[in-house]
Amino acid sequence: MIKESDLEKLSFPGAPEIITDSVPGPKSLKQLQQAPEFESMARGAGRFPFVFDDGFGSTVKDPDGNLYIDITAGVAVNSVGRRHPRVVEAIQKQSNKLMHGSDCSSSLRLLLAKKISGIMPPGLRDNCITYFTQSGSSALESAIKFVRKITGRSQIIAFHGAYHGVHCGCGSLTTGDQYRKDFGPFIPGVIHAPYPYFYRCCFGTKTQKKCEEMCADYVDYLLNTPYTAADDVGAVIIEAQQGEGGYLAPNPEFFQKLKAACEKHGALFIADEVQSGAGRSGKMWAIEHSGVEPDMLTFGKGMGGDVPMAGLSMRKDLARKIADGSQPNTFAANGVSAAVCMTNIDIITGNNFELINRVAKLGEQTLKRIRKGAEKVECIGDVRGRGFMIGIELVKDRKTREPFDADLMGQVIMGMMSNGVIMVPCGRNGNVLRFMPPLTIPKQYLEKASDILLEVLSGINV
Repeated sequence: MIKESDLEKLSFPGAPEIITDSVPGPKSLKQLQQAPEFESMARGAGRFPFVFDDGFGSTVKDPDGNLYIDITAGVAVNSVGRRHPRVVEAIQKQSNKLMHGSDCSSSLRLLLAKKISGIMPPGLRDNCITYFTQSGSSALESAIKFVRKITGRSQIIAFHGAYHGVHCGCGSLTTGDQYRKDFGPFIPGVIHAPYPYFYRCCFGTKTQKKCEEMCADYVDYLLNTPYTAADDVGAVIIEAQQGEGGYLAPNPEFFQKLKAACEKHGALFIADEVQSGAGRSGKMWAIEHSGVEPDMLTFGKGMGGDVPMAGLSMRKDLARKIADGSQPNTFAANGVSAAVCMTNIDIITGNNFELINRVAKLGEQTLKRIRKGAEKVECIGDVRGRGFMIGIELVKDRKTREPFDADLMGQVIMGMMSNGVIMVPCGRNGNVLRFMPPLTIPKQYLEKASDILLEVLSGINV
């Protein structure tokens, strides 16, 4: 049984603790000022005003010695927290044996591929072959290429609000303006359909169920009706719980209707679990909430944690249609990353998925805690999600649902930092706070962060 006292030992004690007069402190400010002179700000965080200097579990320190509760988990990466002792041990042990080998078989690659096959959702479990990469973008890029070869078709359906990476191919699936503007043209044949976003439903529906029905029906219409120009679709690629688009979690029926439409058309169903996988949703894979069996699944982020690890798992009958040597990847499943990934899987799924079950329970408690607090905080328009993948949408007015602008979001982020909590936004309007801590976060830190969030939001003047 997981003990809170044991989890508390996996993070720095006493968080949060701010010792400088303001944040960022002087040492952090100096580094933030120097960074653009040497490092491209095209990075995902852009000019986010924080400098990582030390990290342990669900806590991080900046160069000034300020101690924070980290609700980002490195953007859903550090599932078991930073520097988990078992992970550090695995790195040390493997570093003394084999780090880089080559893009061919190794003892650990084979063991890892077998382990991943055993934890996949039904349909892929013990019936998949895995192609390893270092990033989610590369996994999705490979999926596009493999779909074309397997199906002989060139079109792909993705969704509004999607984030599937930023390479030229997978970036065609992603819809964020900042990732697309002035970078086109992207690859042809990508069709985007509405993802269920009831709070801002494009169909103006009155219920979540109706919104999901209409979104699923639209895809069915595209796939299975003549003269829609979706006549060469090889796959539908979808996030099992949408991440950058606003932490949206559709009900099982939506995915079930989507899968049925794919089967009718002969298109593959691909679940993108780069952000939602590795236990974050309260199940190993978010698609498991729906009962749908994907034909392919992409993973990343939390599977590697402190080291890069990602990949694409495919049904065996599909994978065997890919020619040997057709997709090289020099550093895939590096010895250290493979050892760490196996260790992360063992921690996440150990004792009959005890840690994941804890995530499901505490996630539900956190949802209720924030929703209750929202009764007195007018700028919270919606609270949604599951597990440790919760979105808090901020609005200027609950009736009009006008989203927080960049200035207001900046006030919130800085207010959280000043109180010792790191959070980052997402959403189509950039007005959704992401509650995505490590799965191992102590309950007391989870509750502290929730209370600080509500306190900061109650002090924002709209």
